[in-house]
Amino acid sequence: AHVIFYFCAQSAGENYAHPKICFFHVLFKAAALAFYILSAIFFDSFVIIFVVTVLLAALDFWVVKNVSGRILVGLRWWNEINDDGESIWKFECLDQESLARMNKKDSWLFWWTLYLTAVIWIMFGVFSLIRFQADYLLVVGVCVTLSIANIIGFTKCRKDAKKQIQAFASQTIASRFSSTLQSAFSVV
Repeated sequence: AHVIFYFCAQSAGENYAHPKICFFHVLFKAAALAFYILSAIFFDSFVIIFVVTVLLAALDFWVVKNVSGRILVGLRWWNEINDDGESIWKFECLDQESLARMNKKDSWLFWWTLYLTAVIWIMFGVFSLIRFQADYLLVVGVCVTLSIANIIGFTKCRKDAKKQIQAFASQTIASRFSSTLQSAFSVV
């Protein structure tokens, strides 16, 4: 953890706009993965391994969804179930001007760690399958599910934000074109 903080803090002046958020964005991912890897050495109890790993993965899910996603990339998502039982995705993003000012290094760190963590958990799942460890496959399954939920949520949110920006740009261009035509014909 100290190495991660040093990396983020060292680069803060040059690269990262939010080094503390970057640190915690990476910390819970690294902690869940490290605990899962090292737990077999220190613990004989599967229950402890399951509970602590899933707790760390859940903390990572919450931090990404509610803190680092909002600050590092300006996106937020959530899912609601309406009265008919249908799942409805809700998205929020900063305005176009604020999104343009987002730090590129923060954004890069956010997206790469989001995808890389899911890939690593999937690899652990494959190893658990190969070694016929159904109990560890359960731990990995929960962690993969949490990682992929954030990937799906933020990817849909980013696509929705791009659509909003394109719609705003189209509306602005159409409005300016219309006002230019009105000015041209009002002179005549």
